Formats: sequence, C-alpha cells, structure tokens
Amino acid sequence: MLCNVESILLSQTLKQFAVGLVAVVLVGLSLFMLERDRAGLQISDLKVGTTPVTLYQQPDAMGPVVVVAHGFAGSRQIMQAYSLRLAQAGYRVLAFDFEGHGRNPKPMSGDVTSVDGTTSLLVAQTRRVIAVARGLPDVTGLAILGHSMATDIIVRAALAEAEAEAGMPLDAVVAISMFSQAVSAEEPKRLLVIAGQWESHLLQAALDAVHLVDPAAGEGDLAVSGKVMRRAVVAPHVEHVGVLFSPTAVNAAQDWLDMAFGRDSRAEAGHMGLWILALLGGIVMGFYPLVRLLPKGPPVPEISAKRFLLASLLPMIVTPLLLVPVYSNFLPVLVADYLMLHLAILGVLQLAVLRIWARPSPSVLIPAVLALTFWGILVFGLALDRYAASFWPNAARLPIIAALCIGTIPFALADSYITQAGRAALWRRILARLSLFVSLGIAATLDPAELMFVLTVLPVFVLFFVVHGLLGRWIGRQSGALAAGLGLGLCLAWALGVSFPLFAQP
Repeated sequence: MLCNVESILLSQTLKQFAVGLVAVVLVGLSLFMLERDRAGLQISDLKVGTTPVTLYQQPDAMGPVVVVAHGFAGSRQIMQAYSLRLAQAGYRVLAFDFEGHGRNPKPMSGDVTSVDGTTSLLVAQTRRVIAVARGLPDVTGLAILGHSMATDIIVRAALAEAEAEAGMPLDAVVAISMFSQAVSAEEPKRLLVIAGQWESHLLQAALDAVHLVDPAAGEGDLAVSGKVMRRAVVAPHVEHVGVLFSPTAVNAAQDWLDMAFGRDSRAEAGHMGLWILALLGGIVMGFYPLVRLLPKGPPVPEISAKRFLLASLLPMIVTPLLLVPVYSNFLPVLVADYLMLHLAILGVLQLAVLRIWARPSPSVLIPAVLALTFWGILVFGLALDRYAASFWPNAARLPIIAALCIGTIPFALADSYITQAGRAALWRRILARLSLFVSLGIAATLDPAELMFVLTVLPVFVLFFVVHGLLGRWIGRQSGALAAGLGLGLCLAWALGVSFPLFAQP
C-alpha cells in the first residue's frame, strides 16, 4: 500500500515537472519569435489630442506612411501583425486607439446608428491622425489600413481627404473584413479588400466592391478602370479575428502598398498568431504545477442531475424576462451595465437553486484566490497586452471593473459550483456555459435596439472559459469551488472591463 502511494506521488511529481518544462520551452521560444518581429524597430508612443498613437519605424526611416485602425472592441495591439510587418518592410506606421477603445480615455459618443453620429466623429478622429502622419519628415505618400468597424471609417476618411480644399487623396486603402456603403465605382481609387474564408458575407462584400469596377473579376484578380484599381483577396481557413494574423492577408496588404508606392519590400509575413497562441498556452500550462503548491480545500458537493438541469435552465429563461423590461443605461460603457445585472441575477438564481455552500478556511481560500487572480490578470494579461489586445485599463475603466464585480462574482461562484469546479461530466460543463449564451441571446432578442451589442462580448466569454476556466478548474480541484469562483469572478470583471468600448451617455 505504501509503495502504491509513493508510486502515485512520484508519478504526479514527474507529470508536474514535465508540464512545467514544456511550459518554459513554449514561453521562451514564443517570446523569442515574437520579439524578433520587433527587432531593429523604433517603437514610440505619442498623443494626437486624447488619441494614443504608436509609431513603428526603422531608424531614420523616410518615405511612405501607413495609418492603421482597429475594429470594434479592438485596440492598436490587435493590429500588430500588420503594423510590425509593414515597419520591417520600411514603411512608417501610425496605429491608434479609437475613442472609447484601448487606452483612449475619451468615450465614444453620438448616434451609433447614424453616419452623421458616431461614424462622423470617428472619421474626424482618423483624419486628425492622418494630419499628423502627413507632418512626419520626408513623407512621400500616405495609405490607410483598417479592420471591420474601421473599414467604413477609413473609406469615408479617404473620401474626405480627397474632397478637402487641399485635395490630398490617399495613395491606397486596405480594408480587412470590410462593410461600407461609402464605396463607389470611383472611390476609393486604390482599394484592396481582404476577407477571411470563414466570413462569407464579408467575402461577398469584398467581391461586390471589385465588381463595381469589373463585373467579371474574381478573387485575386486586379480590376482596373481608368485610375481606379481594386482587388479582393481571400485569407484561407480564418474568420473575423484570424484574418488579422493570416500570413496571406498580411502579405497581400504589403504587396498592395508596394504596388501603390512602386516599392519592392521583399519581406514575408511570419506566423505571429500561432506564436501568440503558443505563448498564451505556455503561460496557462505553467500554472498547473504551481497549483499543487496550494493548500487543499474542501471537496466539491455532488449535484443531482435534476437539480443541475433546474439550476441551468430556469435562471437562463427567468433572468432576461425579469431584467429586460426594467433595464436602462447607467454606466458609461456599451451594455456593460446590463451584463453586470444579468450575470448577478443569473448567478444568484443558480446559487439559490443549488443550495450548496462549502467554505474553506482563510488559510486555503486567500492563497488560492490570490494565485488565480495574479496569474489570470497579471501574468496572462502582460503577454496579451504586449502582443494581442489591450488588457491594462486607464483610470476611467477602474470603476467599471469594480462595478462589474457585482455581477461577475455571483456568476463565477455559481458556475464553479454547478460545474463542480470542473469535475462535472463534460456535457454538464458545456450545458452550463451554453445556458449563459442562450440567456444573453434571449435578452438581445427581446430588446434588439438596446441589447444587440451584448452579443459582441460572447467571444470574450469563449476565450475566458477556455483560458481562465481551465485555470479555475485546477484551482477548484485543489482548493475548492469557492476559491475558484472568487478568483474567476475578479478575472472576468477585469476582462470585460477592458474589452467593452467606453460610451458617453447622451
């Protein structure tokens, strides 16, 4: 018997060592590859009014400048596959945070449904960055590149630049995952449209823009009519976010700009997206052996199938029915206040149905919660913020994160108990998370005018469940469901608080 115990302990120790070793190798190799993309570049931050801007360039670079704009709920960081590659190819790149996004302290404002509302304000902001780009030394040309929401903004900004009194049209426009009603057969003059293979409606929009010039043109064909040039490029095997890291898309953008400026960059895009995933995966793996150093908590209570189904399905339906009729905005963030209340009610109802509460001692609870929040926010967040997405809040976002905790902590506690800290059967864990998505979908259906934007946060939840959910599962198995729920609630509030665009109430 003693030999069996010693054998199990030895096996667990070897497993922890192996996982830790793989994690160190993954993190080290990924950091080397990602930092290589920055090697030799001067990367500096500046301000255009309240707009944070990052300038990427080689030392003493001259010549063309490219302004880079991100999509809805994005930031400068998410566009780095393009910014860094173009800078390495000799371009000077100015990437900026739209109002309400990233580290821009100024909220979005205006009517989001009107071209004369929020859109016109963001076009004006973009043109202010363009003006700074024109003022850099020895500028020989200017282009603009944007993704998703930004595509309509950059197209309208390009039209405005061409129509201005000075008459200074942009030399090229690159629109990634484009949707814009401002594109015509005449403008923009040089337009490349890139779409992911798995975003079919935007792929059709790309082809429609090309067909305005040449109805017979297909994917990859160059359509020319007088001074107008168009091309639609498909990035294989990627969707709306993956297109931002597709080597095919990055190379197509660089080739289009080279053609517009008569350059030959002779540089190929790397696989930045894969290295980011490897880095984040290594960070997650590195947490596994550390968890075993934490004190053991109480066992997670068993939940009958009947009570599990009741706790999953009843709050899913009741929450939106109770909340939607009485909801009104009160936080300066798009639908974050609704999400806070929805998560709070959903979590409280689930906990009430479950009727379980196992409390570990503070000596178990506090170290586990601190370990999860430290790793999930600081360690994971540092990597994410540097290479993929803004994860550090400005001062305006801190009260929003605190307010979101009112909803995220009850929800995460309920999720931790209903999934038995990750020990529940796979079908239970999947159903528990799907019930949240369905519940939010019901809310958006009941009031699409106010709450449709709540669906834009679903990818954040998916990423959170994949990454932080795994960290919480390890914590729950070691130190108990309460520790996992509290830690995950804090991490979720942070993730949502830095993801939602700030929006000024009318």
